[in-house]
Amino acid sequence: MTQDTEQIIRQALMHLDLQGFYVLEDVIPADRVGGICQHVQETVARHGTGENIQGLGSRKGLLAFDQSFAPYLADPRILGVAEALFGPHYRISFTTAHISYPGNQRGKLHADWPFNQLNAGHIPAPYPDAVQHLTTLWMLSPFTEETGATIIVPGSHRHPNNPTGGIGVDPMATFPSEIRATGEAGSVLLFDSRLWHAISHNVSDKARVGMAVRYAPWWLNLDVLMPGSVERTRMVDETGIMDNVVTPVPPHVYDGLPENVKPLFRHWVES
Repeated sequence: MTQDTEQIIRQALMHLDLQGFYVLEDVIPADRVGGICQHVQETVARHGTGENIQGLGSRKGLLAFDQSFAPYLADPRILGVAEALFGPHYRISFTTAHISYPGNQRGKLHADWPFNQLNAGHIPAPYPDAVQHLTTLWMLSPFTEETGATIIVPGSHRHPNNPTGGIGVDPMATFPSEIRATGEAGSVLLFDSRLWHAISHNVSDKARVGMAVRYAPWWLNLDVLMPGSVERTRMVDETGIMDNVVTPVPPHVYDGLPENVKPLFRHWVES
């Protein structure tokens, strides 16, 4: 690991601790990000799943359908942050495409799984003041005020609950201290999954293309996300309470992944 990489990791960890987020630049090279952006858009067009927000396209379990971005998932700066937070045995829990088309609606302020109190699999509030999941939002196209850069509330990761937990915060209202997380294509927004955030209104004439990749410690139980698992049957199917579902990685897709990326998905290979 180079001295520059170590310095960036230290800086990212400091910002994650104090503000809950950090923007890491140049993760995907400028001459590659355009092609990956187009590839992800085509994948969502073919395999996308709708969301309950008008103007949004998505695909959970994206890696099972598209591997164009796979070589960058093991960026040493991101993995260095993950290891510092979780120890050496971290893994990827989600790869999800998020596309905000022109005219999309603003989304609700929330915290990501497992802190979203509306999910079947969640840590009950008040939850501990500790990082237990790391969200990375990959900017495959420019994230600007006009294209709908993600809304975030700096410092909200230290709150023991979030707007999904009935704390008297209107999730659709503008929060006084919210900002937009802007960045160039190829950058990655890292944030503590407890951080309050929301989809922003895209007032431009171009799609804002992003990808959420979440990194988890080995001890965080992901089984509720796995189709057909005992935990999902017990917690989702039998209760009727919603939760995310992440498509398993087919064996042939796993075999084709870069060697330094395979350890991040060993737990999610389709049997």
